[in-house]
Amino acid sequence: MEVDDTAPRGGSGGPPRIRRLEESVVNRIAAGEVIQRPSSAVKELVENSIDAGASTVSVTVKDGGLKLIQVSDDGHGIRCEDLPILCERHTTSKLSAYEDLQTIKSMGFRGEALASMTYVGHVTVTTITEGQLHGYRVSYRDGVMENDPKPCAAVKGTQVMVENLFYNMVARRKTLENSNDDYPKIVDFISRFAVHHINVNFSCRKHGANRADVHSGSTSSRLDAIRNVYGASVVRDLMEIQVSDENAVDEIFKMDGFISNANYVAKKTTMILFINDRLVDCTSLKRATEFVYSAILPQASKPFIYMSINLPPEHVDVNIHPTKKEALNSSALTQSNTRKDMGTEISTPTGDKSQKIPVSQMVRTDPRDPSGRLHTYWQGQSSNLEKKSDLVTVRNIVRSRRNPKDAGDLSSRHELLTEIDSNLHPGLFDIVKNCTYVGVADEVFALIQHNTLLYLVNVVNVSKELMYQQALCRFGNFNAIQLSEPAPLRELLTMALKDDESMSDVNEKEKLEIAEVNTEILRENAEMINEYFSIHIDQGGNLTRLPVVLDQYTPDMDRLPEFMLTLGNDIAWDVEKECFRTAAAAIGNFYALHPPILPNPSGKGIRLYKKNKDSMESAGQADNDLTSTDEDDMDQELVAEAEAAWAQREWTIQHVLFPSMRLFLKPPKSMATDGTFVQIASLDKLYKIFERC
Repeated sequence: MEVDDTAPRGGSGGPPRIRRLEESVVNRIAAGEVIQRPSSAVKELVENSIDAGASTVSVTVKDGGLKLIQVSDDGHGIRCEDLPILCERHTTSKLSAYEDLQTIKSMGFRGEALASMTYVGHVTVTTITEGQLHGYRVSYRDGVMENDPKPCAAVKGTQVMVENLFYNMVARRKTLENSNDDYPKIVDFISRFAVHHINVNFSCRKHGANRADVHSGSTSSRLDAIRNVYGASVVRDLMEIQVSDENAVDEIFKMDGFISNANYVAKKTTMILFINDRLVDCTSLKRATEFVYSAILPQASKPFIYMSINLPPEHVDVNIHPTKKEALNSSALTQSNTRKDMGTEISTPTGDKSQKIPVSQMVRTDPRDPSGRLHTYWQGQSSNLEKKSDLVTVRNIVRSRRNPKDAGDLSSRHELLTEIDSNLHPGLFDIVKNCTYVGVADEVFALIQHNTLLYLVNVVNVSKELMYQQALCRFGNFNAIQLSEPAPLRELLTMALKDDESMSDVNEKEKLEIAEVNTEILRENAEMINEYFSIHIDQGGNLTRLPVVLDQYTPDMDRLPEFMLTLGNDIAWDVEKECFRTAAAAIGNFYALHPPILPNPSGKGIRLYKKNKDSMESAGQADNDLTSTDEDDMDQELVAEAEAAWAQREWTIQHVLFPSMRLFLKPPKSMATDGTFVQIASLDKLYKIFERC
């Protein structure tokens, strides 16, 4: 009986045989990795032209490169005797041993690009070397010549023509045909080469077009090259940068380039990075640069960066990527950047700089930039609270809680969340998402900036709504705040009733009875409020845990008695949806950033901390005497406690509340009319007023 070698794995016939793939299959697979799209082929061919010492490189493209790619140069050409092996895999004039990779300076070296093109397209090469009377033309398919080289008239250099790219890869060709034209990517590649290789004339055009989309002439100035490709408006806003080792004898790192200044405006980052004259991508460097620029550019604007880095060849692994688009050995750059003997020189080009943004609209729009906050202009020592954490750390912690796991599929809770979404005010939502914190205005309001508008925001209202929404979003998935000592419910409720002005006509006995009733109500519902809201009440009627509604934030415990009274007295326990709504509202009110109970000791509030203020007021002393700050006349311990409470609140507003608002808050429509958000200034209008002054 014969054994079926093609039997599936795990079948009765045993495992399938391992076979050696045919060379044509291997080559086609490899070709699809090296030549991923038409722009990949153009990049490889242009780099070959540069390696050939060309001073002129012309690119012609048809149908995004699928129908035709033609690259012509005036380099040294190809010997006639080398044409038979020109398109075989791993034939190259760039190196002969693996060790040559350690010092390679040419763009190409593997001998794979031309071979790959012949496996996925029809390739024709026309070339002539110096001193020859005529050139040669030959066509290739699957790595070999289709016919012998034919003599032909030719101009100095080489012309490579690739037709019907991916004709035998139906899926990829269809994908590329249905996607956006690859021509813009080709133009982008040529533009980048033109900026860096200033001694080479580059041109790029569509087949049949009279005008080239890229046309750069040989120049001795990098700025002229940038001007030719990207325009004079870009050059006006560029600064030159130069970084190198001070020890020129053993130079390890050298970088030069041009970067845009704060006046530059663009919707997309342009980063041109060459390492040892090789065009590469470095996503981490790009992101780091964008992060630095975000502090000085308007929020929607992106920078322009041209950077040329030179490292010793042994520090660069050029063979790290199939298409050679990533060439840097990261350890080399890290070592170079950490050297202490590195000097930096920054200069600006000659010529006037144009302002891209009208003066009336030049405002700080990045929330990470501290330069526009009110704290910047206050004199005196900074609060130690500023050193506790930075905004980025808090943001990351808050963001990690952005998508909590649902506790259960409770329709009432989902209905409440749907109500929040349906009641969203789009305009306020945009303001909240893109606002910049300015500072605290008074005990209740804070200042924020949105575009060129300045708003007063009621901190209590927005924090109450934020906490309410977070209570529903984190429903059943709260972290917990463990109280240092259990708090007896009966005592908390009694304290709240004594402080409640509406209960002033109720005698003490009745207050105790009310406290007892509410204690029993909370104990009866302890399991539910613990499961859904992480409010834990033990069997002895003691409060032991509270929920974490926002990370890095603990509510004002002076308001805990009032919170427990609200839970016991105002929750609709019998109706699920109303129960969840009222419980979340009670949590929102408790966790909201109310002004501290102690009055603000700054300004006139300091008089409330005078030891003998009653006698002074009865004696009819003037108001300005009451606000004097004689230390002997002050309750210093109480003043210190009040200052700490108000400083903590202000820190929390800036570093916890507003970052959390940008992430989580969905402002309801009512906030547009109830005074929560009030526009108080428009930079455009103020500018017009000052213009008339």
